[in-house]
Amino acid sequence: MIEEPFNIQPIERTGEFRGLYHVLLGALSPQRGIGPDQLKVAGLLARLDGVEEVVLATNPNVEGEATALYLARLLKPQGIRVTRLAFGMPVGGDIEYTDEVTLARSLAGRREI
Repeated sequence: MIEEPFNIQPIERTGEFRGLYHVLLGALSPQRGIGPDQLKVAGLLARLDGVEEVVLATNPNVEGEATALYLARLLKPQGIRVTRLAFGMPVGGDIEYTDEVTLARSLAGRREI
């Protein structure tokens, strides 16, 4: 679990997001004994009045996937749109050195130009 405050500056620097932030301070990990009660999920649920969309920014690993799915199952029945940051190749990245999972997610999340 993350003990220090999460750095949201990279997201803010994009100038693309205008909303509120809520940091869970970790991710679900049954192997390490981290369940929903060890995260700041209750605080998130308490802040949902008037919220139309929650953008999940979890890491692209097993714990991040589990956390995103858990949150989506909690939020969608409340009529809240649940989205997730896209995954893919970084700008300036070399396709030759990109792993198969990243390439697969890039293909799945492609959009028309």
